[in-house]
Parts: sequence; structure tokens; C-alpha cells
Amino acid sequence: MIKRTIYPRLVKALENKQITAITGLRRVGKTTTLKYLYNSIESSNKIILDLEKMEYRHIFKDERYDNIKGALEIEGINFEEKAFIFLDEIQLANNSTSIIKYFYDHYNVKFVITGSSSFYMKGLFTESLAGRKQLFELWPLNFKEFLDFKKIQINLPKFSLEPTNPHLISKLSLLYKEYVDFGGFPEVVLLNDDKQKNALLRDILDSYIKFDILFLSDYSKGDEIFKLIKLLSARVGSKVDYSKLSGISGINRHKIKDYLLFLENTFFIKLIKPFITNTDREIALQTKIYFSDNGLLNSLTSISSGAKLENAIANQLYLKGELNYYAKRSGQEIDFILNKSIAIEVKETPTEGNLKTLARRANSIGINKYTLCGINNANNGFDNYIFGGAIY
Repeated sequence: MIKRTIYPRLVKALENKQITAITGLRRVGKTTTLKYLYNSIESSNKIILDLEKMEYRHIFKDERYDNIKGALEIEGINFEEKAFIFLDEIQLANNSTSIIKYFYDHYNVKFVITGSSSFYMKGLFTESLAGRKQLFELWPLNFKEFLDFKKIQINLPKFSLEPTNPHLISKLSLLYKEYVDFGGFPEVVLLNDDKQKNALLRDILDSYIKFDILFLSDYSKGDEIFKLIKLLSARVGSKVDYSKLSGISGINRHKIKDYLLFLENTFFIKLIKPFITNTDREIALQTKIYFSDNGLLNSLTSISSGAKLENAIANQLYLKGELNYYAKRSGQEIDFILNKSIAIEVKETPTEGNLKTLARRANSIGINKYTLCGINNANNGFDNYIFGGAIY
């Protein structure tokens, strides 16, 4: 089994009594992660239950705790000793929160659970399990993990502002372009045929629509949300204009706000807020939209290679800290501001002129750390930038 970057943190969390809750998009690897953690436990007093199966979901439909305790004992749990209970797709059991809370409070049980939607994981678990849980978000593969899944051994430097060695860029640029085109779903990465990848991505998208939108949400109009998703995919990296989206789609602007919140909280999109300085109030208070996986994005629309690259970089930077963008009404922009201290501009083939422009704009808002981020070596030999694949 190929280990994910997050695995050491999750293994460490097994030592705590707190519930380990893992959430993220469908097909992103939560079940595989749960099995890895299950197998890492040396104790035999453990069970793993897939709540997509009715026989296990039925256990959690019972309202009597003694019956539930008896059912779990039949499955192999000894409540006289420390026990480990692993539950997959917890959101499918409606009253799971109260049950987990009861057994957490009354027995020495470590729960490790997964769920596809933070909309439900956070909502259901926030109040009743306050102080009893640790929430971990599992995202599509980063580029280092992508290389691991491809069984490519290479010394990939971690993210820094130091320019990337041109030889590394030459060696990895085609692989990174594949990553930008098809994203980081583990199943997709393991395929070699582009047609099979595209078919699987369509299946993942269909699964999200059928389960997260139609089954998990309170929205009955799945067609409306899918129409909005299609509109958003053509506007990736752009500011969200609710009035314009409403006019084009025919969907009420207040509904659009609700739908965007749902899409964000189910990990389908990311909304990036503007960076605002005390001295500059020209910035419109609009968020920019990015899709959480480039493969899903590309299965929805045909956009420029530059927009695809920006979307990939947004996802990579999102995991490095607080992420914003900067823009003035005059049109001057900086793609990303990381942790309020680093200005980052994305260019497929960066140039010296791009760097000078970025430096001028960053300095104007009091930021003295900046870098270009690209994917291609320039013909003129300019190499003062970081490789997109080196952000992880």
C-alpha cells in the first residue's frame, strides 16, 4: 500500500482517546486510509464496519444502547478492554452522533470514522461531540504523492522560495502536466489510458451528484446545482458575481449563495477571499472560485492551459496556509498571497518581465517576499522561479 502524506499524523492520533474523523471528497481514498489505520493497530479488539452495507447500518438504527452494545459484541468487540471501532461512511447512519457520544463517554473505545461530506461531518459533530474529536481533511493526491503512486523515485524539494533547478523541471514537466490535466484522485492516477481516466472522472462526478447532492443535501433540484457547477467551471480563477450567475442560470442569487456554500463544504470547490490592506480599499470583496481537483474541472469544461495551471497551484497552496488573492479596480492583480506575507504569480512560462511586475505590485502593498510559479523552462534561460510541482 502506498502511504499518503497525512498517514503519520493519523497514526499518531490513534494514541489519543479523541474520535479521529476523516472527511473529504468521494473516491479520494478515505476507505483505503481507514483500512491502513485498522491494520496498523496491533490489538485484536477491533472491528471495521462499512455503513454502506445495510447489515451494519441497521445496528445504528436501534434506539436502545444495550442492543447496539450487544450487536457490536457479536461483531467481536470486548467492552471490558480498550476497543477500536472503525466506521466507514458515518453520515449514512442518521443517529450515529449520539451513539458514538454514548460509547465514547461510557467505555474505553477509540472511534475512527470517515464521511464524504464536511457539510455533515462538521455540522453533526460540532456541538454534541465538542472536545471529543479531531477532524482531518483528506484531499486528492499532491504532486509528491502522485509521483509515489506512479512509482517514480526522485528527490523532489519541498516548497520554498528558492528557484527550482532547471534539470528537475525538464525531468518532471510532462508528469506535472499530466497531473494538471487529470488531477489527483488515486484511482485515476493509477490508470495509464487517457480515455479510461476521463471515463472514471465522469463516474466520480456522477457519484458526487447522485450521493452528495441528491442524497446527502436538502436540495431537491440537482439539475440546478449541476447547471451552476458547469457555469462555475468556465469561470475558474474568476471573482464570483452572484448577480451575473443568477442572470445566466435563472437561479435565485440567494440560492446560488447556498449552493456555493454546499459545494465548498463538500470539498468540491474552494473559495479564496481577497487580501485587504489598511491603506487600499479598492479591492472588491468578492471571492475567487477554484475546483478542488483538476480532473473534475477538466471533465466539466474546456479551459485554457493557463487557467488549469492556476487551479492546480491554488489547490497546492491552499494546504500551505492562509490563501488570498489581491486585485485593484484598475485591473492590477496578484494571483495569490500566502499567509499574508508571500506574493505568488502563476505563469506557464515565467519571464524576467513577469518577475519585475510582481515585485512592483507586491512592494506596493508592503510584501517583500514574492515568487513566480511556472511549469516550462523559458527559451531565454530565465530560471528565477519555482516549479509548480514543487509545492507540496
